[in-house]
Amino acid sequence: MRCPYCGHDETQVKDSRPAEDAAAIRRRRFCPACGARFTTFERVQLREITVIKTDGRRVPFDREKLARSIRIAMRKRPVDEERIERIVNGIQRRLETEAESEIPSRRVGEIVMEALRNIDEIAYVRFASVYRNFTEAKDFQAFLGQLDKP
Repeated sequence: MRCPYCGHDETQVKDSRPAEDAAAIRRRRFCPACGARFTTFERVQLREITVIKTDGRRVPFDREKLARSIRIAMRKRPVDEERIERIVNGIQRRLETEAESEIPSRRVGEIVMEALRNIDEIAYVRFASVYRNFTEAKDFQAFLGQLDKP
């Protein structure tokens, strides 16, 4: 592992432990060249996922982009960071186990909305407003009207 501070090619692992409900390994590292300490995370990746955007572009699945959008939807809500990580892990695992390695962005959005709806309705509505591109107040009204239906 290369040191992020000085670029030295070899760093030493000082401590390893399970993280994120044993879905990842957290490693504390030390650089013998500059003395810096830093943390890395190692996760299992079952396979490469490609997301097909609505305009037809194909881009690699970006776990951090998914986590960032969920954090934005959850901002100032009573949901801790550990719970958000579990949500992201669950969504990623679900995408990796689906039959196809190329998944439409619409499908990713629907899976995220399903997860958010079960956890926090405000975050669900926030995410939906961006995902479904609400442009007027009546878009919110129509969506909230559907929220009461099972």
